[in-house]
Amino acid sequence: MSNIPNDLKYTSSHEWVRVESDGTVTVGITDHAQELLGDVVYVELPDLESEVAADDEVAVVESVKAASDIYAPISGTIIEVNDALEDAPETINNSAFDDGWIFKMQPEELSELDNLMDAESYLSEIEE
Repeated sequence: MSNIPNDLKYTSSHEWVRVESDGTVTVGITDHAQELLGDVVYVELPDLESEVAADDEVAVVESVKAASDIYAPISGTIIEVNDALEDAPETINNSAFDDGWIFKMQPEELSELDNLMDAESYLSEIEE
């Protein structure tokens, strides 16, 4: 069974979002998503300082099974990427919610987070 932390927000395309104390957001893929993908072998990170709109394709995670686009959960600017994934993409498999984060954003509008799912809603969606 997938781990679904209650303190995060989720998208239907299996990204998780954590609001940090400074108002930025950290984004990664869910435990459920990494289980479906299997062993992650490559991560194409987004460009720093790129401005993105909600639902824009911003990164790619490749596994032994498939490649999966990663989407911006909200609008904003990419302010940091997890460079460690370039040398150790399997970190996403081992630590999807901690060391396996993919990028950080400065949100354009924090209210966009209201459009995302809570843990209970996400669990219902993946059980369907």
